[in-house]
Amino acid sequence: MDKHPLSKRFRGFLPVVVDVETGGFNPQTDALLEIAAVTVTHDDRGMLVPDEEIGYHIKPFDGANIEKAAIEFNGIDPFHPLRPAIEEAEALQKIFQVVKKAVSMHDCTRAVLVGHNPAMDIGFLNAAVKRADNKHNPFHPFSTFDTATLGGLAYGQTVLAQAIQAAEIEWENDRAHSAIYDTQKTAELFCNIVNRWDSETNGISPQANRSGQ
Repeated sequence: MDKHPLSKRFRGFLPVVVDVETGGFNPQTDALLEIAAVTVTHDDRGMLVPDEEIGYHIKPFDGANIEKAAIEFNGIDPFHPLRPAIEEAEALQKIFQVVKKAVSMHDCTRAVLVGHNPAMDIGFLNAAVKRADNKHNPFHPFSTFDTATLGGLAYGQTVLAQAIQAAEIEWENDRAHSAIYDTQKTAELFCNIVNRWDSETNGISPQANRSGQ
């Protein structure tokens, strides 16, 4: 039985878009407040498209630092009584289940994190994994795809909102800095750039991506 074409497209890695909202910039000391992930797949035309999405509000871990400037920027009230937050260990477990299922369905060996300036995202993810003593992290520990770099290459724009608008993807400023919304839009941008490369820059038609099926 032929393997899914995505198993070959990224050297056995399945791209999974991740975004975090936090209480600061230090993954070792600052709270993880939101995390979201979006997997990708091929549609019937062989185009890369966003697939399953999952996201959670996170309870700050014991002793976590929360910078006032950070929560003023992202608009999160970590201690609001109606905030549907869960422990970060539970959130990781739920997200990893979805990611591992997607990795298996696409005949890949591991997930690779896609993010906009992803050093922060993978730093906070890895720190949360360590705190939770989670032995089942499906993500590569340091390899990433950066849509800031890719956006600069494809559209001359490195700011997320500007790259998305240059790609003619809908963007709502009042929904930005929500982990799930930013992840959805980053996934759309990543798929747009990959499809553009495959169909134009590299001279490969979208349908050719399905030649392995």
